Amino acid sequence: MPDHIHYLPYILSAFIGVGLAAATGFRVFLPMFAVSLASYMGWIPMNENFQWLAGLPTLITTGIATIVEILAYYIPFVDHFLDTMSVPLATIAGSVLFASQFADIGTFPQWALAIIAGGGTAAAISSGFAGTRAASTATTGGLGNSVVATTETAGAGIMTFLAMAAPIIAFICAVILIIVVLILGRKIWRKFRNFNSDKPEKTIDVEAVERKHLE
Repeated sequence: MPDHIHYLPYILSAFIGVGLAAATGFRVFLPMFAVSLASYMGWIPMNENFQWLAGLPTLITTGIATIVEILAYYIPFVDHFLDTMSVPLATIAGSVLFASQFADIGTFPQWALAIIAGGGTAAAISSGFAGTRAASTATTGGLGNSVVATTETAGAGIMTFLAMAAPIIAFICAVILIIVVLILGRKIWRKFRNFNSDKPEKTIDVEAVERKHLE
């Protein structure tokens, strides 16, 4: 048997971890709820250090948090408040879900990979969509935010499913998403900056005001 077969489980675990991390970039709690549900039902194995993910308390908590998070993004101003916390929370969630896919590679390598690959993937996608929402608010007055929210929820669900059912496809999609976010993020930010710079600025003629006051 070729030597590289020995590393196949670790490669698949990395693909699953990256896919789940990408899903947390869209929604923090939906992927965690899906993993918790799948582990609780015995559909996917969970290593002993992360058995709490398969517990009923975690399943109930993440289920409630998922519903609240999804609905909250349709409430004006609340969605912007969530955006301020989404990147750090997604980074933590992505790191945890990535680390949960590895069992025996050692604590330091496990969490180093989790923070770099899992947390980095989640942070990149989450920050990209936070910027998209800011641009949507500036250009549409917030009317387009519901479309962004629906897209994010759908993306989280699709990436979570792919991560558990087709990890190789999930990994490829995650890489494509990061590239698209980086490219489109710059374009959206430039349009947003140009949009603000094109607004007419109100100037006050101080001398005219003083003359009027003296008269």
